[in-house]
Amino acid sequence: MTTPVLYLLGTAAPPVMRIAEVIQSAHSDGWDVCLGLTPTAACWLEEDLAELESLTGHPVRSQHRRPTEPDVWPAADVALVAPATFNTINHWALGLTSHFVVGFAAEAIGKGIPLVAMPCVNQALVRHPQFEQSVLTLQRAGVTVLYGEGGFMPNPPGSGSPAGYPWDIALSEARRALKTA
Repeated sequence: MTTPVLYLLGTAAPPVMRIAEVIQSAHSDGWDVCLGLTPTAACWLEEDLAELESLTGHPVRSQHRRPTEPDVWPAADVALVAPATFNTINHWALGLTSHFVVGFAAEAIGKGIPLVAMPCVNQALVRHPQFEQSVLTLQRAGVTVLYGEGGFMPNPPGSGSPAGYPWDIALSEARRALKTA
């Protein structure tokens, strides 16, 4: 049996600072992990990028590749977009693909790659009318969005803790998505 490939696509929310632990957990669960980051998340993790590449065994990507460049990752079996910021959820739902993470996720819908997303947003941002619409748009497109009961529960602004982000729920859902694909 081949090792399933998980594309872990992180954005600039505080839980991304714990991404090495998440990769280790995914490896323990039998995944081959490829890490993609938004440009800001890559900047936040700049000092750790070499270690993260060593940990995954693949280049960390944060930019679109050139059309003449080969894809350096194996094909994805499942993609997990987490933590997914307010900006990422809205850009993805609206099809605004200015960075690699959203570009891959948007295209993956059309390719039929199982997609799981778990937002990391505060209670003030989720009150913006576009957020709920974006979550519904992604769900209608077949994306499993782990938001609300059984997923990520927004906190008041400034009160969230990266340690409290439910990565275990996200990884479990990715495994379920693999089994049902």
